[in-house]
Amino acid sequence: MTFEIVLVLSILLGVLTLLAATRVPADAILVAALTALLAIPVPNPGGGWRMGILTPAEGLAGFSNTGMLTVGVLFVVVAGLRETGGIDWIADRFLGRPKSQQAAMVRVMGPVAGMSAFLNNTPVVAMMIPAVRDMAKKLGVGPGKLMIPLSYAAILGGTCSLIGTSTNLVVAGLVIASTDLPPLRMFDITWVGLPVALIGFAFLLTIGRKLLPDRGTADLALADPKQYTVELIIPENSPLADRSIEEAGLRSLPGSFLIEIQRDEEILAAVGPEQVLRRGDRLLFAGVVDSIKDLANARGLQLATDQVFKLDAPRHQRRLFETVVAPDCALAGRTVRQSRFRNRYNAAVIAVARNGERIRAKIGDIRLAGGDLLLVEADPGFAERARNSRDFMLVSGLDDSRPRRRSHAPLAAGILVAMVALATFEIYPMLIAAMLAAGAMVLTRCCTLTDARRSIDWPILIVIGAALGLGAAIDKTGAGQLVAGGLLNIVGPNPWLALLAVYALTSFLTEIVTNNAAVALMFGFAMATAESLGVNAMPFVIALMMAGSACFASPLGYQTNLMVLGPGGYTFSDFLRIGIPMNILVGISAVLITPLVFPF
Repeated sequence: MTFEIVLVLSILLGVLTLLAATRVPADAILVAALTALLAIPVPNPGGGWRMGILTPAEGLAGFSNTGMLTVGVLFVVVAGLRETGGIDWIADRFLGRPKSQQAAMVRVMGPVAGMSAFLNNTPVVAMMIPAVRDMAKKLGVGPGKLMIPLSYAAILGGTCSLIGTSTNLVVAGLVIASTDLPPLRMFDITWVGLPVALIGFAFLLTIGRKLLPDRGTADLALADPKQYTVELIIPENSPLADRSIEEAGLRSLPGSFLIEIQRDEEILAAVGPEQVLRRGDRLLFAGVVDSIKDLANARGLQLATDQVFKLDAPRHQRRLFETVVAPDCALAGRTVRQSRFRNRYNAAVIAVARNGERIRAKIGDIRLAGGDLLLVEADPGFAERARNSRDFMLVSGLDDSRPRRRSHAPLAAGILVAMVALATFEIYPMLIAAMLAAGAMVLTRCCTLTDARRSIDWPILIVIGAALGLGAAIDKTGAGQLVAGGLLNIVGPNPWLALLAVYALTSFLTEIVTNNAAVALMFGFAMATAESLGVNAMPFVIALMMAGSACFASPLGYQTNLMVLGPGGYTFSDFLRIGIPMNILVGISAVLITPLVFPF
């Protein structure tokens, strides 16, 4: 064993230890490891020393890897779908109103898996969490019964196409850069991922359903006690018109409820679920801020205050702010209408909260008082204007509160379909197809250039690029061959057992470090194992992609697991109880199916 191999394996062990045992960000750890590989002096075979195991070109080549670049570009494509409400539309259309937990799981897992096959998992799960929480409340079950299935469906769906997860794209980029194998096509992995996903779904709907905990969320006890009052109107072209309250989905709303309906000069109080909505109805809701935010952006409803539509900035460029009225300001004692709020601040008051008191009045007729909490819609510059005004004590913006550009949703969906078609029929490579789609999203105003820049998750890209550099060092020094040889000494010359060992080791690493880092680190070992056995490397490539994505036993193993940890009220042991059998089932299924599709 050479000095270089010892150094590489020591750095690798240090990386894994820091990733598993510390809170230091993964991108910082991997960049530090890459820096060490570039800077630590190593002996030359002919004598003397040289700086670094890797040259700068070798170490930084990962940052130009096509897989990593494709991941970055796809963030922009997803931003276009999110900003136009395309993802929201899919969720609303497919979730429906199931009558049982099992039916709810089917309703959640099917659409989520389908979306995750073509979209980044993270925004899909982030968008679905509130909808699934609402569904659980309406069913009368704890959200823990649905949140893990939501995450697992996103994970399994991601294994069904090349662009389903960033892990798949990283491996595809490594195949192009480091092997003589043909480039992976859009649906090569589908022949393995789809049957494995169906097996996983069957487990969740039967045995797994009984392993899910039934408890409230950790954040219910910390729920926002503020009760806003907001007034909405049914516009002329609303799809909710001539539908009952229940049919419109406005009954049993989590975090808010309908106080009354004003129809012409008539007030309809104690509104029942069978009450039919009419065009021009004004609906008065009370609820917490997240619910009011969702109502303000709901399809088929429109904010009743006409001030919103007289603001200078286009509505899709605005966002929501919370601000507190100062006790001695000029607004106190005046109604919202009398205060000329829009003229003063180029902003519109859309909801008011007052010390938990329910305010039964139209927004324009509410008389403001010191300490009132206002929900305001305005351009991004409102925060600075309000902070410089004596009329407000504090101001804070609400995340993800901009109105969706729903008129552009069909266009955004069409761009996504076109991207998939261009890559599937090999008209363009995946990277070029994604770049065209991202450009189309910006040019057609499905998302702004600012949205596109902000959507890119730079830490993920840095992790991928740095991990690929570490993988290059493993390959260059022969550390991969050494570990592969040790692995073959354990499992023997049987390629099925070697495939199982590579899958198991990758799956284990993925549970304790990031999935992209795990596959980048294991790629060299997997290729070395296939070479040592003298067999086709494609089964090992597919197994690596499956193992890198199929992380079920730990909330830290995959980002979507971590996202549902709080909303589901889960503990670490909850993931172990259902995730370990899920890992074993999916792993065995993948290892058995892969060589049947891609023979050794």
